[in-house]
Amino acid sequence: MKLTQLLASAAIVAALPFAAQADSAENKAFVLEALENTLLAGNVDAVDQYFAADIIQHNEMFANGIEAQKGVVGFLAGSGNFKADYVRVIADDDIVAVHARYEGFGETAMIAFDVFRVEDGKIAEHWDNLIPEAAPNPSGRTQIDGATEITDFDKTEANKALVEEFITKSLIEHAEVNITDYISPVTYIQHNPMVADGLEGFGAFMAQMAEQGISMDYTQVHQVIGEGNFVLTLSEGALGGEPTAFYDLFRLEDGLIVEHWDVIAPMPGPDAPHNEAGKF
Repeated sequence: MKLTQLLASAAIVAALPFAAQADSAENKAFVLEALENTLLAGNVDAVDQYFAADIIQHNEMFANGIEAQKGVVGFLAGSGNFKADYVRVIADDDIVAVHARYEGFGETAMIAFDVFRVEDGKIAEHWDNLIPEAAPNPSGRTQIDGATEITDFDKTEANKALVEEFITKSLIEHAEVNITDYISPVTYIQHNPMVADGLEGFGAFMAQMAEQGISMDYTQVHQVIGEGNFVLTLSEGALGGEPTAFYDLFRLEDGLIVEHWDVIAPMPGPDAPHNEAGKF
């Protein structure tokens, strides 16, 4: 989706007569404007307008503070080939989450979730998770294609609660659950590069992991961000015994998960250039 389309959509939602929803849409429009006028424009001088002087940075490559943010913008501007495709943007009060594809960080395009917290009219905090773009999964789906329309604004809190309960019971507590209480048995579209559609595809992937002795364990959900039919969770845990950050985006219909995207990346190690604020 083009950035101009996202900005127009955010402006329309902001006009709706619901205070909390309007606040979220206003923050969404602000973050998109900030990204357009700094990162995409390569304009270091605009950083002060949009980012707090003491911005907290959870990307382990960058230090806290606005000077480091200016360094990021300057670096990308200097590369000459930075491109960003913001595919999905959801806002939950002061939190704005972006599902994106980036070119220009290296030879391989990157798929990412970026999460921003807005405070007093500035971006005050940033989290992210990035992985290299992979080939389409066994069902032919990519890491970013699929539905984008935000609907069911009145179901935001219920959808957030269902997703958090699913992760807590199924992936943290490993409790015996009826999976169809959470995931639709009819439609389950999967964008993980290694997993096919449907509950059968998910089961086959988990069985293959078990055969290879690879475990996937979630230990804590740090954030649950939702807008209507989309819910993004930021969790930590381990994959194959290695500390891992899990960012999972779910789309829901009629109280059930029907589509899933994720970015699963290693947690920062002791040799990370910066990790003053921690990953989460």
